[in-house]
Amino acid sequence: MRAPLQQIETSGELPQSADAVVIGGGIVGVFAAYYLARRGLKVALVEKGRIGAEQSSRNWGWCRQQNRDARELPMATRSLDLWEHFAAESGEDTGFRRCGLLYLSNDEAELAGWARWRDFARTAGVTTHMLDSAEASERGRGTGRSWKGGVFSPTDGTADPSRAAPAVARAILALGGTVHQNCAARGIETEGGRLSGVVTEHGTIRTKMAVMAGGAWASSFCHQFGFRFPQASVRSSILSVSPGAEGLPDALHTARISATRRGDGGYTLAISGRGRVDVTPQQLRFSAQFVPMFLKRWRSLAPGGLQGMRSGHETLRRWQLDRPTPMERMRILDPSPDQATIRLTHARALELLPALRQTRISAAWAGYIDSTPDGVPAIGEIYGVPGFFLAAGFSGHGFGIGPGAGHLVADLVTGSEPIVDATSYDPRRFDASAWGKVADF
Repeated sequence: MRAPLQQIETSGELPQSADAVVIGGGIVGVFAAYYLARRGLKVALVEKGRIGAEQSSRNWGWCRQQNRDARELPMATRSLDLWEHFAAESGEDTGFRRCGLLYLSNDEAELAGWARWRDFARTAGVTTHMLDSAEASERGRGTGRSWKGGVFSPTDGTADPSRAAPAVARAILALGGTVHQNCAARGIETEGGRLSGVVTEHGTIRTKMAVMAGGAWASSFCHQFGFRFPQASVRSSILSVSPGAEGLPDALHTARISATRRGDGGYTLAISGRGRVDVTPQQLRFSAQFVPMFLKRWRSLAPGGLQGMRSGHETLRRWQLDRPTPMERMRILDPSPDQATIRLTHARALELLPALRQTRISAAWAGYIDSTPDGVPAIGEIYGVPGFFLAAGFSGHGFGIGPGAGHLVADLVTGSEPIVDATSYDPRRFDASAWGKVADF
């Protein structure tokens, strides 16, 4: 089995025009469309496959402030409040709850790094608790071992990746917006240098505002009209186990394994940061800009295969707007998981958390995590095409900060006061040196 995902019924006929079109039905795209619709705009959301079917349903489900890079922390904080407010506003259930996140370690350097982050977080009003050995061992008693220390972030939490994006899409429909599955956006049209329409496989939607929130597809889409967006994907493999384990934390991170309780009582298991780099034309094109990131993370990354090449999401070729595109040939990015990683993850989990021996593997899957050279997303207007906004490159953080990112997009599109300072996310930063600070996460 692959990653579970709720199916939803969406809109039929494509509108001829809209105040804003959002391209991509992942968590950032649906929240952007939701907040635009709440402001009274006529919104159309187009998704080439199914709502939430790519990385938005393939992640851990963590919604955290803990250990966030300083550039993302304000958005992470606001997103936690928005996760809660969304349920109250819409009546929809994303599975969000502030269960707290537990970090355990026996590494003095790692603990010192967490302590430094705690000191920084205090200046931003974030609550996080360093745990001494006794406290860490008590909170981590499900491991059956002693720990030198740890961190507990009580206001952080998790949401359910299998139902979050579909829940937001239903809320968009309730507000009068339209949501179109199996409807690939092929490109854009302009008049007088400004955006004038979004071309889809089912017709053109006339609009003066559009948002590209296509995840791993964003760079190849932008390439069609000459915008250079450095983006590279890492294939990450994780698994889930059935219900049956008792006495474990809801969300636990260690250097060897991370575990998250799912809505059905089972657990998602993963090794943080581990992934394979599948070679693609786009990887090669932007390789120089990603050198700092790969140097920082080389211990966790391994060479991949040709899956990325076959998937077509990182192509450099130009396509015609009146013919099928790579998005229509690959409706859902569904790469095969790395079986060696799956076996290692499961073995480590059983060793660390003996209660998991009462469970069985229920699913295993992989997903492409789209990254930027500095590990911080690109959110802002593409100044070469006024009216066209980019919201991509979330580098594995998009699910947790999805509400804040979507709200920020709506702010920028409507010219409202931004929910957070958008300077750090400006896509124009990639025009400068590639050797910027790589995010700490």
